[in-house]
Amino acid sequence: MHEGFDDLLAANLRYANSAPRNFDGYAHAGVAVVTCMDSRLQPLEMIGLFLGEAKILRTPGGHVTADALAGCALAVNLLQVDRVLIIAHTRCAMATAAEDEIRRQVGVAAGADASAYTFDADPNQLERLRADVATVASHALISGRAQVGGFLYDVDTGLLQQIC
Repeated sequence: MHEGFDDLLAANLRYANSAPRNFDGYAHAGVAVVTCMDSRLQPLEMIGLFLGEAKILRTPGGHVTADALAGCALAVNLLQVDRVLIIAHTRCAMATAAEDEIRRQVGVAAGADASAYTFDADPNQLERLRADVATVASHALISGRAQVGGFLYDVDTGLLQQIC
């Protein structure tokens, strides 16, 4: 046990006293969101939804990884999702450099070899967004079962723009 988590556990105790109960696990607004792990993004709030209304999948850069794609397939087929939003954002670290450069930066920061890791960095953010939308929309377990759209969230204005 590490004392470094005590503040978070204390906050959890406060939260648990009023935490919502008895949710069924479905996405009641029929929405799934694939977006970045960036702490500036609040996926539910940015599209006007609340707890229990959407499935949220977060990855570095908001890219559709194998795990995110599996989550989308599960959400569409088992959790009442009929709309999938893939949301990239401005000033994203995963769009600032190519994969090799991000690996180098991580390796330097860690003081270890990061060459075996994939961080999914892509400086051509909008092209990657379009490719991710096509991947999800054409997936055999999703195609024809859900609408898929690609969006760009501006971290400075809070506005969401549909790209594809």
